[in-house]
Amino acid sequence: MSKKNNNGLKPTKEFVFQKKNYFFLFIGIAFIALGFILMSGGGSDDPEVFNPEIYNFRRIRLAPTLILIGLGIQVYAILLNPNKKNKE
Repeated sequence: MSKKNNNGLKPTKEFVFQKKNYFFLFIGIAFIALGFILMSGGGSDDPEVFNPEIYNFRRIRLAPTLILIGLGIQVYAILLNPNKKNKE
């Protein structure tokens, strides 16, 4: 986006995201990555042997919840307007 200076001659360039947006984006990425790391594993080396470890709490409940929280943080970071002033 570009804005005009006070003298109105030369437009200045401004980024859409500020430091606060990127901070929340990286937190969301960390949550998503942690969720996928926790979801991995639990397989068996022998395809004829069933490993019930694939259905434990970490892979079925915790990891998908972390991924959804991370996606929610991503949406918040995109919609966040750091330039908005609080009305008091």
